[in-house]
Amino acid sequence: MPEFAAATVRMRTPEDAVALPVRTSVELGAWAGEAARRLVGPDDGDPKLLDALAAELREAAADSRGRGPVTALSYVPEPRLGELARIELSALVADDTYPELTVDLLRSYLAAPTADSYRPPEAELRTLPAGPAVRVRHAYVRDVGRDGLGTIMETCAYGIRADETWGLVLLTSWQVPAHTDDLCELTDELAKTVRVTS
Repeated sequence: MPEFAAATVRMRTPEDAVALPVRTSVELGAWAGEAARRLVGPDDGDPKLLDALAAELREAAADSRGRGPVTALSYVPEPRLGELARIELSALVADDTYPELTVDLLRSYLAAPTADSYRPPEAELRTLPAGPAVRVRHAYVRDVGRDGLGTIMETCAYGIRADETWGLVLLTSWQVPAHTDDLCELTDELAKTVRVTS
């Protein structure tokens, strides 16, 4: 495997996803307006829908940019309902603290319970075309109010070991429990399409 700096990382983009401009310098408002029009299509010019979707895409792009992933996608199968899930592919590079990247290290990183964990993470080892991996499902409680109620954020992640010095994390996150099985299946399919070349 090539070193991360010399590598090209590719992943299939799902049909109903839009690539968020996390590595390019564009004005997010203009980009989001164009992306919303493409998602909605020429048959539905409802200004309220376009404005709401553009605002959501702009916020999604700004949010993902802050984490600096290799690539980020907003999954929008039904534009009238907005973003169903966010998909991000990020790189992890070994450092002085962790000079060798292992699948066990990725498992520890991704499957660590937190104070926000809704239920214990579920981890299992997998083998992918891009390398050995760990798949982790996790659920968190976010935005807890004074009443103690919050929003459940679910994730399905893959930690993929490209070589001993770096790896990739594919993370899909969503807040609609009714779509959990479908979104985990989508993440499984995407993980199989991740490719690393020099």
